[in-house]
Amino acid sequence: MSEQTQNIFSSSVPSGFSFANTHRNASLVAAANAASNKSSTVRLAQAKKTGTTIVGMVFAGGVILGADTRATSGEEVAEKNCQKIHYLAPNMYCAGAGTAADTDKTTELISSQLALLRLDTHLPSRVVTALTLLKRMLFRYQGHVSAALILGGVDIQGPHVYHIYPHGSTSKLSYATMGSGSVAAMSVFETSWRDGLTEDEGIAMVKRAVSAGVFNDLGSGSNIDLCIIRTDGTVDYRRNEVKPNEIGPLRAMVQRSGRMTLANGVTPILHSSYSPHPALADVDVMEVEAS
Repeated sequence: MSEQTQNIFSSSVPSGFSFANTHRNASLVAAANAASNKSSTVRLAQAKKTGTTIVGMVFAGGVILGADTRATSGEEVAEKNCQKIHYLAPNMYCAGAGTAADTDKTTELISSQLALLRLDTHLPSRVVTALTLLKRMLFRYQGHVSAALILGGVDIQGPHVYHIYPHGSTSKLSYATMGSGSVAAMSVFETSWRDGLTEDEGIAMVKRAVSAGVFNDLGSGSNIDLCIIRTDGTVDYRRNEVKPNEIGPLRAMVQRSGRMTLANGVTPILHSSYSPHPALADVDVMEVEAS
């Protein structure tokens, strides 16, 4: 064994997570603040956080996808009824988390490529084909296309659910969650999922998982969409299947006093005047000589 090989294997590199850069980053920030103007504070770049709860799971007769409908812009709610489950092919759909424009255009692009492939081969699309196209595109942009996807579909090999991360890595799972509310949703699947679930049991579980994200994550909210893709070729897309935050019944429960409703003429008018706008003929026009 060479000396170089011995040095490699004998080096004491700590295993697991390393937090060695924590003190370095704190020193860099302190040094930058000391060198810059005291009126401004230097901060390190923070990772972009996106708010969404999307889930997918396999049941005995196909695949179920679920998503909330809140789209956020920073700390503001930009859209209360956003559609996050996108069409890819007649036998597969894709739930997207991340930047709304990236998820929309990414799924539209791959959907068009799958349609052209079906016209060329005269065969239905396979889920692994869509998976390959998606991960190749995302890997090409090295994570700058912010599209975290859960791909679900049914083909000749049965039902499939895949994780697809923005940088292109993938994994095949029986159930998957993504987005800022994924931890709360995953707790439901880890405690309740089992092989051979019926469609009704799967729908109830997906509703519970997305609801856990809606009520435990500020970036998720509004309504819940479902998409059931069955092995017999049928698809049931249920828009706004659950509306846990419907405000109509809450407003109906509020009883306002009649004193808050004022009729016309209650407040007296003390003075009223009208001044017409001067007409063009009444305005003096001054001619300006051209230089």
